[in-house]
Amino acid sequence: MSHSNIAIFIPHKGCPHACSFCDQKSISGEQKQVTPLDVRRELAETFRRPLDGKDTEIAFFGGSFTCIPRKEMEAFLEEAAPYVQAGKASGIRISTRPDGISEEILHVLKRYGVRSIELGAQSLDDSVLRLNRRGHTAAQVEKAAGLIKEYGFSLGLQMMAGLYGDRKESLYETAEKIIALKPDTVRIYPTVVIEGTYLDELRRKGLYSPLPLQRAVELCAPLLWRFEQRGIRVIRVGLHASETLERRRTGGAYHPAFRELCESFLKRRQLEDKLRQFPAGSEILVRVPASELSKTIGQKKANIIWAEQMGYRLTVRSDQSVKKGELKAELLPSQTL
Repeated sequence: MSHSNIAIFIPHKGCPHACSFCDQKSISGEQKQVTPLDVRRELAETFRRPLDGKDTEIAFFGGSFTCIPRKEMEAFLEEAAPYVQAGKASGIRISTRPDGISEEILHVLKRYGVRSIELGAQSLDDSVLRLNRRGHTAAQVEKAAGLIKEYGFSLGLQMMAGLYGDRKESLYETAEKIIALKPDTVRIYPTVVIEGTYLDELRRKGLYSPLPLQRAVELCAPLLWRFEQRGIRVIRVGLHASETLERRRTGGAYHPAFRELCESFLKRRQLEDKLRQFPAGSEILVRVPASELSKTIGQKKANIIWAEQMGYRLTVRSDQSVKKGELKAELLPSQTL
C-alpha cells in the first residue's frame, strides 16, 4: 500500500527561536495564519474524495507543532482525530523541535491519534547547533528521540548539510549518531540561504560560503547511501519547490530533483568501480533494472558524458534479471571477437 500525507502547514507557530536558516518570521506577514476552522474545512474537502486505499496520515508541518500553546495545539488535533477514529486516516504526523518533546506532551499526542513524530535535529554537533542558533543541544535530540520510541511513535529525524561552521567530518558523525538512534525515517536537506535570514547576513559579510550544488550532491549522496544500507527509509532529499523559495533564495544548493542527482552520483561511483576492469577506449554495455535506468544515465546524460571523459563509451540498457541496486558491465560483443 502506498503512503501519502495530507499536509497542513502551520507557519512558524510556537517556535521560540530564529535559526540561522529560517525565514518564517521574515515572511510571516505574507502567510495567512491557519486556524482550526481552516483545518476542518480542508480535511472535509480532502476526505470527500476517495483516497484509493492509500496509507494516509494527516501531517501538521511548517513549525514546531508541540510548542504551540496547548489549547491551540489540541484544537488542531481535535479536527484531525475523528478521521483517525473513523479509519479514514491511519494516523497523524507532526514535526517539532527536540526541546518541544516531554512525557506530558507525548501523552497528549497519543490520546489524539498521533502516529509519527519528526524531529528537526539538523546536526548532532553542539558547536554547529550553537553557531546556527538552534537553541537546543545534541543531548536533547537524543533524549527526545528515545522518548518518542519508548512511547511507541514512529520516529523521523531531519538533518542538514552545509550549515554555518559544519565540516564534512561533523556531518558524517551526525549521520552515524542518527543511525544509532534507530529512526524509522530520515529527511536530508542541503542548506539553502533565504533572503533576510542570519545565514544571508553572514553570506553578505563574507563569513559564510553556501554549498554549491555539485558539492552538496557529493556530500548528501553518501548520506542517502548510509541510511538506506542500514534499512532506514529516506523520505526526502532536498527542499520541496515553492514560489517563495524561488523568489527569496540567495544561495545554497537547490534543485527540484535533488534526490535524483544524488542517486545518479551514487550510480556513477558504481560505474567507476566497474569501468576499472576495462581498458580505456572500450565500448561498454551496462545493464541495470528498468527502475534504475534513468538515474544510471543521469540527468542530461551526465554519467554518459562523464564516462566519455574517462575514455569509455557506454550503452545503458534495462535488464530485469539484474537485482535492484546492482549494475553489470561487459564489453560490447563487437569488442569481444
